[in-house]
Order: sequence, then C-alpha cells, then structure tokens
Amino acid sequence: MPTGIEPVLPRRAWLALGLAALARPGWAAPAARLLAAWQCEPVGTLEAARYQIGLLAMRPGALAVAQALEVPTRAHGLLAERGSTVLAVARRPGDWLLRWTPGDDEPQTAWIEPDRAFNGHVIASRDGRRLYTTETDLETGAGLVGVRDAATLEKQAEWPTHGMDPHELLLAADGSLVVANGGIPTLPETGRLKIGLERMDASLVRLDTRDGTLQGQWRLADQRLSLRHIAWGPRGLLGIALQAEHADAAARQAAPLLALFDGRTLRTADAPRPLAGYGGDIAWTGAGFAVSCPRVDGFARYGADGRWQGFTPLAEACALAGGDGGLWAGGQGGALHGADSLAVRGLRLDNHWLRLG
Repeated sequence: MPTGIEPVLPRRAWLALGLAALARPGWAAPAARLLAAWQCEPVGTLEAARYQIGLLAMRPGALAVAQALEVPTRAHGLLAERGSTVLAVARRPGDWLLRWTPGDDEPQTAWIEPDRAFNGHVIASRDGRRLYTTETDLETGAGLVGVRDAATLEKQAEWPTHGMDPHELLLAADGSLVVANGGIPTLPETGRLKIGLERMDASLVRLDTRDGTLQGQWRLADQRLSLRHIAWGPRGLLGIALQAEHADAAARQAAPLLALFDGRTLRTADAPRPLAGYGGDIAWTGAGFAVSCPRVDGFARYGADGRWQGFTPLAEACALAGGDGGLWAGGQGGALHGADSLAVRGLRLDNHWLRLG
C-alpha cells in the first residue's frame, strides 16, 4: 500500500546510477540517503536567505550534504520519481514546481498561474503519466487539485477539493485520491495570515482519479482542528497530523495531534500530555504512527489503534520518514534514527524528507 522527504560536496558526485549509489572515488554507497529541503544557515548577518533541496548521506555521527540544488524560495513537499529524478514544490509563496536530476544544475521548472498558488505537495498517478498538486484559487479561496502532465509539468485539468486550504494528498489502494483540506482561510497576499477562523471547515475527501468526482467527505467534531499531513498505515488505515486553531490558549495546548481514518469513520487519538496543538509531520514507523511536535521539541508515538506509546525528545523535531529501515526524525541541528543521534550542520531542515532506497 502506498505511504503517504556539512560542506556541500561536488555537484557531479552522483553519476549514472542517480539515487542508487554515491559514486565519488573511494566512497562506498552510503548506508542511508535522504531527500530533503532546507534553508542554509547564513554566513553573515547581511546574507539573504538561501534555500536548497538535496540528498543527505549518512556519515559517522552526522548527516552530510552529498548533493544540493538552489531553489527560488522555500521548498515543502518532495517526491522521488521512478528512475533518478525528484520533484519539489513550493509553499508560501507557492509559485513553482520543479523536477531535478541529481548531478544536473538546470532543473525543469513550472511556474503556476498568477491566480493560483501551490499548497506544498505533489504526488504521481499510478502509471506515472500524471501529477497531482494541491492548489488554491487566489480569487475565491477554493481548494483545487491540479492535474498535470508528468513529462511537461503543464496543467491539464483542475478538480475541486470541496473545501479550503488543501494540503497533503495520497493515492489509496483502490486508486482513488485522498486529500486533507486544512480548512483555514488565509489572505492570498501572504498565504499565511489567517482570517475568519470561525469559518474553518477542515475535511478529508476522497476523489475519483478518472474525473475528480467526490466519493466521500469526512469531518471531525472539533471544527478548530486543521487536517494537514497524512500517512498510510496497515490495511487502509490513514493517520492524519492535526494543527489546532483554537482561540483559547489552553484548548490549543491540549488539542489532539493525531486523527485516524479507517475508510468509514474519522476520529482523534488522545495524548496524556500537552503537545502545543501543532503536528508538523507524520509517518508510519512499522509499529505505529509518529507525529512530530516542533513546538515541544520531540515527536509523539502512537499505536495503530491510536493508543499513546510515548514521546521522544528532539529539538524542533519536524521532518519524519518511516519504512522498513525504521523511523528517521530530523530537527534543529540533529536527527535521530533508532538509537543513533546524528548531527546536521550548516542547514535548517524544512518540514519533510524522504528515505531513498
């Protein structure tokens, strides 16, 4: 079932095998590689913000940049395509989508229409011929799925998501598309300033990938919980990371961070401690769901049934990647993989990363 990213080394370090192996002379293939997005730490106080995507390789006690590409603004969602290419999409401002082949300095870039904005996530169709992106109509605030030709990145169609602020989207086992509508009204000029939160309308929707027809829509009872990031667990179970938008600070601090969807019902999972109401990322670990909590410096762990399993400290934890190799968690200046603590120097990781291989 589908799921649901140091000194810079030479750009040509990755050769014909692309993502399959690190080919710099004298180096063995790394034990782990992660596709990530980050902001470079400034060298001086006057240096403008610089953003990159790239490949991180595991070294003794650290993750080092093995390959990097400068991008126009902050990247958010990432996708490893079949072969050796990767996709990255912007958010705030969400105006570009690009395809990059590691080792190539010239990415293929598509700029969105002036009256649209990317909302930070992209996935591919089962046959790889189309791409699906979450977008917003800046005139109306309506949520959209952009349907794009995978080869050219050009838009072919738009489907309504029947809500506002669509964020992450995934393919389901039956071929349908599951989309998390965050439901937060924002000013188009900023993409971040929230307005009219009393009008919040977060929902989970299922769309037919043949024509975008709505097949189902589900909401939580608490209308101030925004559905943001999603990850598949076993047997069609979907985990959803939540972000609380309650006006009352105490309610926001105590709000749940995980919702579970079994194909029929949508419910929240409780936690025995306050988690500041902000879930940054979510991943299936093989034993349950992990939800990163950057505002309380760590990530929360839940069983497949939503029962609390514990909390792991990590400064400003956000990026999560699961899979057979166990959970990878990235934070400010460091990362965790099982019992290994790894330094991450010279960059500030963004929300997401992906384990490759």
